[in-house]
Amino acid sequence: MDHTNHARLASTELTPDILEGATIYGPDDEKIGSVDHLHGSQVVIDVGGFLGIGAKPVAVTTSQLDFMRDEDGDVHAVTSWTKDQLKAMPEHRD
Repeated sequence: MDHTNHARLASTELTPDILEGATIYGPDDEKIGSVDHLHGSQVVIDVGGFLGIGAKPVAVTTSQLDFMRDEDGDVHAVTSWTKDQLKAMPEHRD
């Protein structure tokens, strides 16, 4: 996916209503997870699993994700983290 034409979200758009469910893409546009919820200044990402079952929740700061909206209006994020790097993080617990 070519992200160069996607509109970056403003900081005022980084809200649960907009971000929850957004797909997270890692290097080489690999789908590495999705936003489960926001926890303070952190984004909790479900990594791995299938249809949300068996996924591991991990938390990263919003600054580690580049949120944008594609031509269809769908919100997603890009990061330099790989799926394996996220899986190696401690599990997030609310």
